[in-house]
Amino acid sequence: MNVPLVLTHFLDRAVSLYGEKTGVICDGKQLTYSELSRRVNQLSHGLRELGIQKGDRVAYLAPNTLEMLEGFYGVFQLGAIMVPLNIRLKPEDYLFILNHSESKVLFVDQELYHLIAPIKDKLETVKTIIVHYKDNETNEIAYDEWLGQFSADSFERPYIDEDDVCSLLYTSGTTGKPKGVMLTHRNNYLHALVTMHHLRVSDRDNYLHVLPMFHVNGWGAPFYYTANGATHICLRKAAPELIFNYIQQYNVNVMHMAPTVLNSLLQYYEQHKPIVDHPMRVVIAGSAPPPAFVTRVEKELGWEFIQVYGMTESSPLSTVSTIRSHLCDLPLHEQHRMKAKAGHAMIGCEVKVVNEHGEEVPRDGKTIGEVVVRSNGVMKGYWKNEEATMETIRNGWLYTGDMATVDQYGNIDIVDRKKDIIISGGENISSIEVEGVLYEHPAVLEAAVIAVPHEKWGETPHAFVVKRSGLEVTEQELIDFSREKLAHFKAITGVTFVEELPKTASGKIQKVHLRNEYWASVGKSGKYVN
Repeated sequence: MNVPLVLTHFLDRAVSLYGEKTGVICDGKQLTYSELSRRVNQLSHGLRELGIQKGDRVAYLAPNTLEMLEGFYGVFQLGAIMVPLNIRLKPEDYLFILNHSESKVLFVDQELYHLIAPIKDKLETVKTIIVHYKDNETNEIAYDEWLGQFSADSFERPYIDEDDVCSLLYTSGTTGKPKGVMLTHRNNYLHALVTMHHLRVSDRDNYLHVLPMFHVNGWGAPFYYTANGATHICLRKAAPELIFNYIQQYNVNVMHMAPTVLNSLLQYYEQHKPIVDHPMRVVIAGSAPPPAFVTRVEKELGWEFIQVYGMTESSPLSTVSTIRSHLCDLPLHEQHRMKAKAGHAMIGCEVKVVNEHGEEVPRDGKTIGEVVVRSNGVMKGYWKNEEATMETIRNGWLYTGDMATVDQYGNIDIVDRKKDIIISGGENISSIEVEGVLYEHPAVLEAAVIAVPHEKWGETPHAFVVKRSGLEVTEQELIDFSREKLAHFKAITGVTFVEELPKTASGKIQKVHLRNEYWASVGKSGKYVN
């Protein structure tokens, strides 16, 4: 008889083989995998007492904590569905998501409770709110006291099929309302098996949760690091000083994060030179970094840089940028350029770049097409939104909305989101390419490039720039710098200097906010409200 691919197997394996090993470190508290399992059982018993059954939705609004981590397995043991909430939304967003998902229970960290308080009376299906680390002023159920009432004995699980939905992840809604991505046990299970291979996950890993766990479950980290008996180290806030302290204190050797967070670590390292004398690998996804960025990480920090690519709708990862053995003789600068790309398909994933007719683009590193993916990780669909599901999944392929080229070695290079491509005088310009050039300037700490209206060319690239502390640069100097490095039609035509760039909770720069503010300021509306 086939054994269904169900995520609860991962914690079962860790308890069986690594029961007395430290499984989780959170706020200085250390728990073995056996102790974690007992808390998970208590959580499952408590949820059943609240009437939660197979298929019910249970929402979490929490930073990276023990309570968030154990939530996945406590919910899964009932066959219920985890709804992890982005911690950077507004109360109205939570109102929509909680009502749309028909969540019955909400777990919320005390430091985030103020985001729920204004809308709690409008919640239609949430009957119980339980607060992690509750203070005396909050009039809700305290998590630890509630959890302590229930047995830690093994939990009798209902039958769970691998095609049952296990998590409902709401994508950031820049057009209309957010969409709930339905991922199944099978989606996440097979994604974990594939990813743990490509990222070389093992029981020797000490994984620091820098990437938020709500963010496609921190790229699946609660699953494949648990399955391998690695140690989870929880981090509430991704501050550079804290990250380096944790690396040193707990011998952290692997982290997942967005490029902007890694950039902040580089800046901190420049100023403070913290000593990290053990091997480290960092897994990065998001906008493609400039090759110089990869060089700095590997030369200055001495860390291995691994770029991956994916999206929530594919569980999420589909490609990896590690250098294949037959390409290891390429010059180092070429290898760093290759590592900065999205890379090649992971095992079990089919990834193509196609033109508007569905034909694969040539491997010339120039022709731009849309990335499409077919794999076991592709979502079941959008929750209660069949129309959007059919628009995104066509003939078995997930249309990502990401535009890319393919080089001679078959490496995919993301050049932009469809909506971020700048069309100037009929020419397609990659905002990522322009940003990569700006990052080469010594005075540029962060940069984001968007399209702005132009009377002659339709639109041209405009940069939002955060300057490095203590360094000065003018708008004209950056315009000239970009014209020296790029074809003139790709060069920026203006600069707005800002103190910081708007970012998601995972550190991804939100260009939609920059676009909307800029176009509103010049009297345009509608065209770039994505």
